[in-house]
Amino acid sequence: MSANDVSEGLVSQLIRERRVDSGGVSLAVRERGRRGQPSILLLHGYPDNQQVWNRVAERLATDYHVISYDVRGAGQSDRPLQVADYRLEQLADDLRAVINAVSPDRPVHLVAHDWGSIQAWEALGVAEASRYFASFTSVSGPCIDHIGEYLSAAIRLPRQGLLPAFLDQLPRSWYILMFQLPWLAERLWRSRFASWWPQILARTEGIVAETSATQAEDGAFGPQLYRANVIARLRRPQNRTVTLPTQVLILRDDPHVSARLLRALLKFQTARLPRLTVHELPGGHWLPLAQPELLTERVDEWVRVQEDQAVIMRP
Repeated sequence: MSANDVSEGLVSQLIRERRVDSGGVSLAVRERGRRGQPSILLLHGYPDNQQVWNRVAERLATDYHVISYDVRGAGQSDRPLQVADYRLEQLADDLRAVINAVSPDRPVHLVAHDWGSIQAWEALGVAEASRYFASFTSVSGPCIDHIGEYLSAAIRLPRQGLLPAFLDQLPRSWYILMFQLPWLAERLWRSRFASWWPQILARTEGIVAETSATQAEDGAFGPQLYRANVIARLRRPQNRTVTLPTQVLILRDDPHVSARLLRALLKFQTARLPRLTVHELPGGHWLPLAQPELLTERVDEWVRVQEDQAVIMRP
């Protein structure tokens, strides 16, 4: 191994930490790899923080500039107290603020899981999205607005047979109703649930998860995401058409997001996703933890294709 190879390996594993301000909310951001390489931004869900991406980020950093951050309410980022501070609009502003700070001259390839993906659709489904994003990979996080449109059509047009796929999701979403109750989820997480979380993941999905020092507060603040957005957007969905290259990874054994609903939803929303690619993979909900090698391979392959096509299309 040459000295240059050793140097590049050290750079890829070096974590650079910084704070980014978004409307008065301070976000904890990490960068890996070499600036100047294509940028991949990894966005985590609930009840995680950016630590959930460690194994994927380390692998991708050998070839890419890799960015992750703790969303508001999680990890080392600020935790606003008001429900309204967790609306999708604020989350999209946070995402754009991070990109402006760490990749101001080059759009990023966004890879998002769970609520990271749910919030990403808000930033992707607007006219100026191409200024910030080169592509999108969604894992276990459908667009709430797309679901709202689907549900409305399922109720208005029962003969189209849309409702059974939605009903397949309902028993998986029991916790969403629980999260609407004040204080219950917070008390559970701050009592013993946080200490049980690694064991729960091990038993339900066979995952060995790192212990997080902020797990109790991550779990306690995360329900604000549901309270601020789910019911409101299902009742009044917004137009979220994503014209960027979009890759959706459907996990066949996901206990929280129905593969059947995702298939039906993506078929129903074809017009909203003109550049959609779908891959079905084995496994449960926490793909970044359970199969980091597989996810890294999919992301790497996807980003290389998008970068090659971007070179061809340049004048």
